[in-house]
Amino acid sequence: MEQFVAQRDWHSFHNPKNLAMSLGIETGELMEHFQWLTLDEAAAVKQDPVKKHDVGEELADCLAYILALANVMEIDVSSTLAKKMIRNAEKYPAP
Repeated sequence: MEQFVAQRDWHSFHNPKNLAMSLGIETGELMEHFQWLTLDEAAAVKQDPVKKHDVGEELADCLAYILALANVMEIDVSSTLAKKMIRNAEKYPAP
């Protein structure tokens, strides 16, 4: 992600505020694929290759902004996620 941003000279646009807002916009675009669907219809999206592809594209956009924000904030997402999952397991123990 850093290489992609650097090659396009986008660092001046990639600040925490802009990236967080962009992530919110992309998650809204992801939600559009499921808006107004019943639970069964939403579950069936994965059976439609075109719809599944479109959802995947939106997920990729979300992930790209998450990684860009992590880069700007100098957060190691991998280790942060691992630690967070440990805390989640303590907070929500399996039955």
